[in-house]
Amino acid sequence: MSSDNVPQNAEADRAVRFINNLTHAKGARWARKKFNLRPWQENEIIRPLFGALRPDGTRAYRKALLALGRKNGKSEIGAAIAMYMLAGEPEEGGEIYSAATDREQASLVFNVAAQMVKNDPTLSRHCHIIESRRQITYAPTNSVYRAIPADAPHAHGYNASCLIYDELHAAPNAELWNVLTTSMGARTQPLTLAITTAGYDRNSICWKVWEYARQVRDGVIPDPSFLPIIFEAPEDADWTDEKVWAAANPALGDFRSIDEMRELCREAQHMPARENVFRQLYLNQWTESAVKWLPAGAWEACAEDFGPGDLEGRDCFAALDLAYRNDYAALVLLFPGDDGTYHLLPFFWLPSEGNRDLRKEPTATYVRDELVELTGDNSTDFGVIRKRINEMGKRFNIRRLAVDPWNARQLSGELIEDGFEVFDFAQNMKNYTEPTKQFESLVKAKQIRHNGNAIARWMIANVMIETDSSGNYRPSKKKSSEKIDFATAAIMALGLTLESGNGRSYYEDHDLLIL
Repeated sequence: MSSDNVPQNAEADRAVRFINNLTHAKGARWARKKFNLRPWQENEIIRPLFGALRPDGTRAYRKALLALGRKNGKSEIGAAIAMYMLAGEPEEGGEIYSAATDREQASLVFNVAAQMVKNDPTLSRHCHIIESRRQITYAPTNSVYRAIPADAPHAHGYNASCLIYDELHAAPNAELWNVLTTSMGARTQPLTLAITTAGYDRNSICWKVWEYARQVRDGVIPDPSFLPIIFEAPEDADWTDEKVWAAANPALGDFRSIDEMRELCREAQHMPARENVFRQLYLNQWTESAVKWLPAGAWEACAEDFGPGDLEGRDCFAALDLAYRNDYAALVLLFPGDDGTYHLLPFFWLPSEGNRDLRKEPTATYVRDELVELTGDNSTDFGVIRKRINEMGKRFNIRRLAVDPWNARQLSGELIEDGFEVFDFAQNMKNYTEPTKQFESLVKAKQIRHNGNAIARWMIANVMIETDSSGNYRPSKKKSSEKIDFATAAIMALGLTLESGNGRSYYEDHDLLIL
């Protein structure tokens, strides 16, 4: 917004003054200090939002999108606006809601707002905080502010005067958005503000709001009630160029660390999966949900000449990715070394009867080269796998074994009877994100050592990574065009290793199977 169009009136001044008198809620550098709106916050967000007026004196903007890269103060500006709508506007019976995809995210804006109240003697006298309900009431106008997650049960009895939806890109659906935005009909000057980074789902409510905001910004759609505030890097820009970063990060070099951005960019340049995360969350560019995993040549660079006999008697962690019909079952043994390296030994099984893949390449070659064991049935023979694992248990010290719980309950129970510690490794983003990232870093540093197994090489090359709206990611069997069972098993084994070596009990996050 040009300086000539920035509202300079009593309404804009009041909002700026109120927010500048709030205090920051956290951080060694900023906690308890006055908000001190930056020029871009004041002139691009606060003054237009509250100072642009209709002829009748009410606010011009009823909806707005604020799109910012991560760590540019979205939660704090959202909390400040929520507090102004609660205690700065003279509306009786105001209902202010901050919404988010889940309870944890919904609490972020609320916790900042609550701390702002605690830090201010005047607000503390007039406001009552109910932490358990994530609610703040303001006695002079009998108004209430509540934080609500999208997964909470919804009654259709809302009468919202203000909705601040934090990280709209993570919304699981449009239900809460629709419930709250349609509850504002009785309000004189309601305000809906979506605060978010970019996402990848072009069927989401966030994409629809974002595209609408772009069209309003570009003059395609005339809507004087909608304020588009979009800080984004151009889609065709060089995402590695530091000059591009400022477009999505107006706080860069101020309270948004450029050193961290540089480190994140360096990682993204070496790891394709992290490129999408960097561009989406830090440059505000909409990306695809799936990308190739490891850069070309990285896996081959980790090859080493060794065999099972070289690892005899050593500690290892095992992971089993089972199959049932016409598919690979994969077992990976991961051997941590004292020097920070990890040696991998893979084993594979396929059913032989009725399996058409046995006649196709590359599987036909793998069978001929005896890299995969045929179980002699039209489905995977779990008894053979159990026998082989017990044989390996005599050669190697298998400390723990992770299994994909789908279709593995009986075999898991049998392996427990055999004396193995067996853990369910649920196939979700939470379990996979950290070991997937660590696996990437280890490959990049050539700390993963493999013996050139052709099936493992094929499956690694097939891996497509899918991300979620928060930048978590994992290998995707659904999006990968070919088999990736070795990769998922290797990551599961690394997950066991990381949990066992970081001072935390694996039981805190995963289930030990007990008969």
